[in-house]
Amino acid sequence: MQNTQTPRPLKPWQVMLGGIFGLVLSIGMARFAFTPLLPALQLQTGLSDAGAGGLAAINYAGYISGALAAAWIDDVRWRHRLYSMGLWLSLLTVAAMAMSTWMPSWVLWRYLGGLCGATGMLLGAGLVLGWLMRQGRRPELGVLFIGLGLGIVVSALGAWGVSRIWSLWSDQWLAMAAVGLVFFVPAWLWRPPVPPAALAANAAQVAPKVSRRWMLTMAGSYFAAGWGFVINATFTVAMVEREPALAGQGALAWALVGLAAMPAVFLWDKVARRFGDTRALLLAFGLQTVSIVLPAVSASLFAALAGAVGYGATFIGIVSMTLALVGRRAPQNPGKAMARLTLSYGAAQVVAPVVAGAMAQATGTFKGAIWLTAAVMAAGMALLATLPKDQD
Repeated sequence: MQNTQTPRPLKPWQVMLGGIFGLVLSIGMARFAFTPLLPALQLQTGLSDAGAGGLAAINYAGYISGALAAAWIDDVRWRHRLYSMGLWLSLLTVAAMAMSTWMPSWVLWRYLGGLCGATGMLLGAGLVLGWLMRQGRRPELGVLFIGLGLGIVVSALGAWGVSRIWSLWSDQWLAMAAVGLVFFVPAWLWRPPVPPAALAANAAQVAPKVSRRWMLTMAGSYFAAGWGFVINATFTVAMVEREPALAGQGALAWALVGLAAMPAVFLWDKVARRFGDTRALLLAFGLQTVSIVLPAVSASLFAALAGAVGYGATFIGIVSMTLALVGRRAPQNPGKAMARLTLSYGAAQVVAPVVAGAMAQATGTFKGAIWLTAAVMAAGMALLATLPKDQD
């Protein structure tokens, strides 16, 4: 007898939770696990600061490559296939880091890890938002981006836990990949369904309508935000661990970044509704700049932890408010518009860690890189203040 049963349709909470877990995999594991695992990797393999910065830059080069692809791929079915590939590839890139100490292999896996980040952040977010809109529901970027903060928390606590059991750096990377399996299963099962071919074709024909001046101004400020984001995302744990009074507190600082990020998306949505998007973004830029420079002005545990909390609470707000803003201006294809703007953010993520790593290598401290980052953030605020209010 033929089975005529059809799969039970997914509920909105399942699709949203699947997207959140997809971000934990593609961002928390494939991109951010590098940060808390970096000190052991450097200590046991002799990887230099410049080398660490280079690997971080390669990771972000992978991310920007993925953003380029996402900016030009219109077919939602291909977006779904690439997102699905990114989920399992996120686990592979983490496990493969443990297989060799050959630098070119690390370059390959960090590059692919960056690609995975783009599939989760851009393709996955666009698919979830598109599915919610087709269901007649309001897309909630704030809820979805809980996955960014949760990914940081998972990478921090996961690294702390595995380091207590395995001291060898390669075992720690393999154990982190095993942790990722917990999130892979629901992320895979609750992927947003592909829309019917007719809907996909219609969506592909509608191009985002955003003025060139508005996009260029926003891209400049978002470049500065990417610079501010990547320095702490790459070196937070290393900076804390190098202060003699703070040794052993790096994982705690990184966990606080994620814990602060998780509720912050809701708070920044409220700030934007009350004061407007531009003012809210300017406030977030200013607070993040203060948070970044705190470790440079004080070597105390309070400064390190306050800086971590402030950084976590602001970078996520900048990302969510910026992508929500550009998504509202291109409602027919928000993922494509987000990807185009993300290219500037990704470009900063390639350049900044190389510069910071080289500066730290030459001076033995991250303070110079921190002050340079503050200057870049200030320039981004100046650009943001000139953002055109009209769309034409």
